[in-house]
Amino acid sequence: MPSLKDLKNRIKSVKSTQKITKAMKMVAAAKLRRATERAEASRPYASQMEAMLSNLAGNMQESGSAPLLLAGTGKEDKHLLVVLTSDRGLCGGFNSSITRAVKQKIVALQAEGKEVKLICVGRKSYDQLAPLFKNLIIEFIPDITKKPLSYAVGQEIATKMLVHFEKDGFDVCTLVFNTFRSAIAQIVTFQQLIPLKFDKKDEASQTAYEYEPGEEALLLELLPRNISVQTFKALLENSASEQGARMTAMDNASRNAGDMINKLSLKYNRTRQAVITKELIEIISGAEAV
Repeated sequence: MPSLKDLKNRIKSVKSTQKITKAMKMVAAAKLRRATERAEASRPYASQMEAMLSNLAGNMQESGSAPLLLAGTGKEDKHLLVVLTSDRGLCGGFNSSITRAVKQKIVALQAEGKEVKLICVGRKSYDQLAPLFKNLIIEFIPDITKKPLSYAVGQEIATKMLVHFEKDGFDVCTLVFNTFRSAIAQIVTFQQLIPLKFDKKDEASQTAYEYEPGEEALLLELLPRNISVQTFKALLENSASEQGARMTAMDNASRNAGDMINKLSLKYNRTRQAVITKELIEIISGAEAV
């Protein structure tokens, strides 16, 4: 049975932890507002970029002269998964949900006889995937989320994808990240970037336009830029999801700490009462013996 001093020290320790989790919750809440605004602001531009490319792609595919980033290599033997996670922990299941989905995807692709390669963006993706799939990791980009996100960061990751594609490193490239829905809901998303894949609703809503310069010149310029734009958007979605998950996790931790403090306080009071009662009994017994 723990002594009164042990219980008192434990209560003090849990209270200190609760102060930290409450502070982290407040910081995450402040960051979440800004991250959410940036993520929501990026969505219209990214979706309109895809819509324009979908319209251009329809004309080019009919002519049979589509660029390689659009048409692909004609094979699906080599798959590159670009896994976006955070560099810090204490954000609930944010990172583990992404890496769990990636592990399932790797196993499914390998079962089909496909070759899989990984680019890990963020320390947590590397830490969780390296024990099982270290031989598949061709790039590791740490500390991305520790500094303010900018378009240049998305461009840097996109450039690495394009370099590997030009070296015939893969046939299909897929971005894996969490799409932000709310502070308690983030959806693991697989977005294929190379060759560019469009939603059926985008293809169905195509309108005939005349472009100047021609479709091929525009696609050659816009396809690499689209990869940077979509990657930057995914980073912003991930950032908002991370802060939402961290705020929720720290809120739950603060509540659990409060429950533990109440239980320890009750145990402390009962133990203290038992000690006092025992001392009173010893005093009374000693007085009667005299």
